[in-house]
This record gives sequence, structure tokens and C-alpha cells, in this order.
Amino acid sequence: MYHILDIFFLTIHSLLIVFNLFGWIWKPLRIANLISLLLTLSSWVILGFFYGFGYCPLTDWHWKVLRHLGESDIPASYIKYLADRIFGYNFNPVFVDYCTGSFFTVAFVASIAVNIYSFNNKNRK
Repeated sequence: MYHILDIFFLTIHSLLIVFNLFGWIWKPLRIANLISLLLTLSSWVILGFFYGFGYCPLTDWHWKVLRHLGESDIPASYIKYLADRIFGYNFNPVFVDYCTGSFFTVAFVASIAVNIYSFNNKNRK
């Protein structure tokens, strides 16, 4: 059962990351993408106030599954865990956090920009 949950969290969390990064590109998903980015940021900051900056419930739940599977030395960052798991390399956690923050910021700014653009164009018609 825990192996299935591991695959489930790996899949869902990875899809959420891809959606957060690129969901703003497709017009029908732009508002949903902005909401998802805002929820992610809220989790990182607001829940992070209580659980540590960058807190994500999906990561927390996945870590519980991995501990049941006997994994130890699990990194604090899900992105680091994912990169290490995919590439079989031990990435520098500071570098991964920098990349995560940078890519998130670009996606967030892009999402805000395209949503404002779409809103303004809709109101002009």
C-alpha cells in the first residue's frame, strides 16, 4: 500500500509542480494556475509560519509514506528530493532552493501578467 502511495504522491506532486510552472501558458487554465500559485505561496509562507518556511502538506504526507518505506535522510525540499531521485545525483540544497524560488517567481509574475492582459482584453471588447 505504501508503494502505491509513494507513486501517487510522486505523480500528483510532480503534476502540480508542472502545472504551477506552465499552467499560465494555456488561456483556459490561467485563472486556475494563478489560484494554484497563490495557494502554493500561501502554504510556503502562512503555513510556513507554523511549520517552517516552504511548508507543503503534500511533501509532509509523502515524507510520512517514505519513512514507512524505510527511507531516511530525506531532504527538506521536495524539489531536491525529486531531482535527486530522477537524476541519481545529490544536488546542493541551496542551489535547488534558489532555482525553486527563481522558477516560482518567473511563473508567478508570468501568471499575473497574462491574467491582467486577458482581463484587460476582455473588458475592451
